[in-house]
Amino acid sequence: MSHSSYIKETALEAKENAQRIAFAPVVFQSALSLRNLGILQVIEDNRNSGISLNNISSRLNLPIYGVRVLLESGLNIGLVTESEDNYHLTKTGYFILHDELTRVNMDFINDVCYLGLFELEKSITTGKPEGLKVFGSYKTIYEGLSELPADVQKSWFAFDHFYSDNALPKALEAVFSNSPKTILDIGGNTGKFALACTKHSQYATITILDLPGQIQMAKKSLQDQLGFDRIDFHCSNILDESQEFPKGYDAIWMSQFLDCFSESEITSILRRCSASLNMNGSIFILEPFWNRQRFESASFCLSQTSLYFTTMANGNSQMYHSDVFIKCIEKAGLRVEEMRDGIGLSHSLIQIKAK
Repeated sequence: MSHSSYIKETALEAKENAQRIAFAPVVFQSALSLRNLGILQVIEDNRNSGISLNNISSRLNLPIYGVRVLLESGLNIGLVTESEDNYHLTKTGYFILHDELTRVNMDFINDVCYLGLFELEKSITTGKPEGLKVFGSYKTIYEGLSELPADVQKSWFAFDHFYSDNALPKALEAVFSNSPKTILDIGGNTGKFALACTKHSQYATITILDLPGQIQMAKKSLQDQLGFDRIDFHCSNILDESQEFPKGYDAIWMSQFLDCFSESEITSILRRCSASLNMNGSIFILEPFWNRQRFESASFCLSQTSLYFTTMANGNSQMYHSDVFIKCIEKAGLRVEEMRDGIGLSHSLIQIKAK
């Protein structure tokens, strides 16, 4: 439903939509269970004739009661249909089962966010990621990322990389348009961008700047890769304004990084970036802005993702409106040289220079 559709909806449509919201957590867990228990898969495997409740229960060795309540939920949320006591998969059910974007999003919400989101109201009032306590006593999720349970790490990185990996080819073209020899990758995580740079250019050297835990993960991930000898590492707490960034770079790269910070923190980071650039150097920011999406579903997903930052990540950042970002850039004494939309699935690429 589009934003304007809510204005035109009837009272009955509004009430129906309200009930879907009221039961949204149940809908989510139902869909996840239908996927994870193999129920959607066994229905698809019998796509020609359909399959009965009893046969699904028997093939998966699941109680009839449990399968029945999930299927009845699935009927009402549009994942399956039923005809002559046999179940069939809908198009939506197919996407829940097979679409990589949907799977990445669902796993991220379930493994990383679901339990902690119960503390959303408290996070709103305190400005702290109160939900993060389900994983430990960390100030931000980034401090604890290297220590999170393996399944949580897996879903976090899968979510992060799925979006950025799709944007990487076009982004690399832009970053190397002026043949930079030295690149600073701030918030490099596992080092995917740094490694891609060494493959794109046989001359460029890349420095990854990140927290100590992430630096250790990056070193472990990259140490056996061709091009590792042209990757350096610099440990830093970005939030400590007394820690200057290393200097002498032709380009600075930040991918899905600045959305991890508040507006004042973004401005501070950009000011320090400016001091690290060589003359005529550029800062490249890759971000998904919710207001610059081609599809309404993308805008929807990004707006909801903001609440992950509120409750789990740091308590004070979000998926931003591009206008907010531009104001931060200007406050840092920089200017937007170019802004390109349609990079990968949902990203915009901003090239910034000194005024």
